[in-house]
Amino acid sequence: MIQTLSWRWSLGGFLMVAVLLLPLFALLFQSLDPDQAVFDHLKQTVLLDYVVNTVALIALVALGALLMGLPAAWLVAMCRFPGQRIYQWAMLLPLAMPAYIVAYVYTDMLDYAGPVQATLRAVMGWQSPQDYYFPAVRSLGGAALMLALVLFPYVFMLARTAFLEQASNLIQASRTMGCTPVQSFFRLSLPLARPAIAVGLSLVAMETLADFATVSYFAVNTLTTAVYDTWLGFGSMASAARLSTLMLLVIAVLMFAERFARSRQERFQKAEGKSEDYSYTLTGWKAWAASLYCGVLLFFSFLLPALVLLDYAWHYFDPTALRSFGQYSFNSLLISSLVAVITVFVALGLQYLARISPRRWDRLPGQIAGFGYALPGTVLAIGVMIPLIAADFAINDLFEWFGQPLPGLVLSGSMLALVFGYTVRFLAVPLGAVENSFKRISPSLDMAAATMGQSPAGILRWIHLPLVRRGMLAAGLIVFIEAMKELPAALLLKPIGFETLATYVYQFVSDEMLELGALPALVIVGVGLIPVIFLNRSLEHAH
Repeated sequence: MIQTLSWRWSLGGFLMVAVLLLPLFALLFQSLDPDQAVFDHLKQTVLLDYVVNTVALIALVALGALLMGLPAAWLVAMCRFPGQRIYQWAMLLPLAMPAYIVAYVYTDMLDYAGPVQATLRAVMGWQSPQDYYFPAVRSLGGAALMLALVLFPYVFMLARTAFLEQASNLIQASRTMGCTPVQSFFRLSLPLARPAIAVGLSLVAMETLADFATVSYFAVNTLTTAVYDTWLGFGSMASAARLSTLMLLVIAVLMFAERFARSRQERFQKAEGKSEDYSYTLTGWKAWAASLYCGVLLFFSFLLPALVLLDYAWHYFDPTALRSFGQYSFNSLLISSLVAVITVFVALGLQYLARISPRRWDRLPGQIAGFGYALPGTVLAIGVMIPLIAADFAINDLFEWFGQPLPGLVLSGSMLALVFGYTVRFLAVPLGAVENSFKRISPSLDMAAATMGQSPAGILRWIHLPLVRRGMLAAGLIVFIEAMKELPAALLLKPIGFETLATYVYQFVSDEMLELGALPALVIVGVGLIPVIFLNRSLEHAH
């Protein structure tokens, strides 16, 4: 720490975090607006349905992710069977597949006019829907299944890590006492892994709450779609803010549960330590059953949708659409690059302040600046637009007072809204990466540089920046990719006539024509594979 650090560093840090917290404060302030007509109408009609659907969807997705991810995690971590080493990383691939794309692919296959039901009618001789029963794809259960298919890797990843970190002497003791692998799983491995599983389920719940495209495509009314419809349909920012505040309460509960479970997980890890190899070698039909389970799960969650997209892109390739595809790709590239650079350097400034300042309160900005990552895109968009629209009105009033032409929506109607919203949304990623990079640097380097007369800015430039550069680049890459995929915030914050790859693909999905948008969808999936690869490499290095 540098004892003579100027107060300007602290002021800059708190001003920066105040700007980042502006959407949250704007939501809370707007929710106090006395105009309650629209919100009262929602309470008397559909609000209860929104809440029930949201809770039911979260519960079903969490259950589905648990049933899919937990057995796969235990098999991959604790057993040896054909393909086990491949499934260690392949089970993370569904994270790269947007849920609304998976939803369209399976809806197209399983609807009444799709190939599955058409084949059943041809084989069985059925003539109409009255002749047989087939589960409705466009339903709450269908939406939950689609989301579970792409979110179960959260449970898989954290549960697998927990299984690998369990002490080998406990497993050996269970074997000595005559426990079979299944008995050992239920009596020992599962109870010890519960904190990690709870963390994974909390992340699944937050991602489910944040989803907009899938539930909108399946016409499932949740709080997320309610915010969108209330703002754009009823034109009531105050009611949308109140609904967003309800979602903030749900998010706060989920974040508390996730932090509590993570703290318990850390205590378990400290108590048990790193484990040795105590895996079970499966043979015969058990080995092939384990491989088949993981293979079927991977096929339906990633391989089948990817193959369908490749088929669409090949058979429906339209050269005349390449110009639009190129323009929207450039838009995504521009926005994502700006957000990546801004978030990385903001994170660098906040975490550097926390490192060098002797004042304890200077750690606070770096701890709370990443709150936006937990906010659904629709909620964040409302919070961003409230202050920007207010600022636009103030600017136009000022121009009118001076007798000048009104500039219009220079803030809320420009790319600034999109960049600001994305920055708030994804800042948590580089905050964590830069903090971890700083922890690897010995404090003695700071003291030596300060003794030699270097200023805080000089220490950052000549000492820390070269050492944390790799962490910054990795974090910037992940932010870039996440910004390329972001949809809900883009739909609400993008300027008129401005499209990104995500919004471009969603237009085709909404119009039931994903075939024509398969190429940009493949680009999104391909870009999304990059952080999955980084994640897998980090897991391999950890074990």
